[in-house]
Amino acid sequence: MDLLLAFLLFIILLPIFLVLVITLSIYHKGTPFFSQSRPGMDHIPFKILKFKTMLDLVNEDGDPLSDSVRITNFGRMIRKSSLDEIPQLINVLKGDMSLIGPRPLLDDYLKLYSANQSRRHEVRPGVTGWAQVNGRNAISWDTKFKLDVWYVDNVTFLLDLKILFQTFFNVLAGKGVTQKGHVSMGRFEGSREV
Repeated sequence: MDLLLAFLLFIILLPIFLVLVITLSIYHKGTPFFSQSRPGMDHIPFKILKFKTMLDLVNEDGDPLSDSVRITNFGRMIRKSSLDEIPQLINVLKGDMSLIGPRPLLDDYLKLYSANQSRRHEVRPGVTGWAQVNGRNAISWDTKFKLDVWYVDNVTFLLDLKILFQTFFNVLAGKGVTQKGHVSMGRFEGSREV
């Protein structure tokens, strides 16, 4: 079902995909894609694909500047409409991701998870998920992880359909795209949960 739906969605979104590839290639004077290692199911790493929404600006030590400095106006618009996530359909077709599941986060966070939070990796990561339709980046990390683990324990085909439809309406409304004071969401620094 994942493969079929991802393929159909990719075909439907192909015109937008091609326009963004050309536009971002010109805008960023190079690759339109952002690729980064993320932990997948069973913590196995894979390269996530997204459309690039930030400039490659670094400080004198070579470290990237803050997201708020690097994000472009065009990138902010792409993020608000979730169009930056379209390339992840390729990740779904490759089997790295599912359409529905906990969002794949940074590799750095693996060592910060409690045993319970780490259970989010018992299923494939998703393009969208239960935490995304229940607040996305506007909720706390602890709430996000509780929702992810709840999904792992309660996953059904009907729940996945509900999440797909809710995602569609949330994207149209632009709900939960950012956390207050951040371009998307602040870094996870660990929690007290055991």
